[in-house]
Amino acid sequence: MTVVDALLWLSFGGPEGPAEVRPFLENVTRGRGIPPERLDEVEAHYQHFGGVSPINRLNREAIAAVQAELARQGLDLPVYFGNRNWHPMVEDTVAEMAAAGVRRALVFPTSAYGGYSACRQYHEDIARARDAVGPDAPDLVKLRQFFDHPLFVAAVADAVRAAAATVPADYRLVFTAHSVPETADRSAGPPGEGGRRYSRQVAEAARLVAAEVGVAEFDVVWQSRSGPPQVPWLAPDIVDHVEALHGRGVRAVVVSPIGFVSDHLEVVWDLDTEAAEKAAELGMAFARAATPNGDPRFAELVVSLVREHLGEAEPAKLSDFPAAGCTANGALCAVACCEAPKRPVR
Repeated sequence: MTVVDALLWLSFGGPEGPAEVRPFLENVTRGRGIPPERLDEVEAHYQHFGGVSPINRLNREAIAAVQAELARQGLDLPVYFGNRNWHPMVEDTVAEMAAAGVRRALVFPTSAYGGYSACRQYHEDIARARDAVGPDAPDLVKLRQFFDHPLFVAAVADAVRAAAATVPADYRLVFTAHSVPETADRSAGPPGEGGRRYSRQVAEAARLVAAEVGVAEFDVVWQSRSGPPQVPWLAPDIVDHVEALHGRGVRAVVVSPIGFVSDHLEVVWDLDTEAAEKAAELGMAFARAATPNGDPRFAELVVSLVREHLGEAEPAKLSDFPAAGCTANGALCAVACCEAPKRPVR
């Protein structure tokens, strides 16, 4: 049986005050050549909400629920919290873990999917943090992708049902996830698999949730693109799609942000603000389903992944789609799987 000392909750991070917004955005975009005017635009989105992203608060609440679930199931594992882009930074958290004597920990990333930014970049975060701490850093083993876990699907489905109860019965169900460059999606997956692991997993999760809800027809669209207009990203965009649905005579829309496990700023801006305002402008009923990390089953999901890795439970999956990451026998993602997209030379 695998022995571990702790669980590391690894997330994206977000500002918790107006003065933190610009430094946070500079961390997110460092080395990507994003023009200052684009940062100005995104900074305004954060300042619209007082300079506070909900993500850190929601992560702390989810961690508390996981700690309670671990205790309920008799697992004595402390849970640590680290971020990629803002405090608590993962490097500092791993140093804290090392000082506390943690030698081996599992890592739960707050992303259900494959792809570069959704999966491989978390492996890079882990490696960077261990390098920063040095030889005393604990071994860190990332848990697998969970887009088709029964508890994930059930939580998202119930959120869809709750949202649908607030709009007319002839609503259109639309799933959204964070857009990525087409080149990044094509490289998502090990060589020989055919690529597009990210978009195919999102589509499969949407299919599973729609089937659970009992909806035969639905759409998968994208949001939050941030690249230059000449670079193709996954489309259509959610706001454009709402407008297109209106043109087809759709009177009501339910949007499920299936690509997100908690309310990132992208959810509360792109969906609750921009998409909702577009629907209101067009006279359409609009409801946004909740993200799953506030559902008690989300904590159960995390603990089930821990038990699976420890060899105490069988993998819980509703599809045959690959779910990479680290496995209980220590296997990692394939070499060259989900590589960072090559940026054009200008």
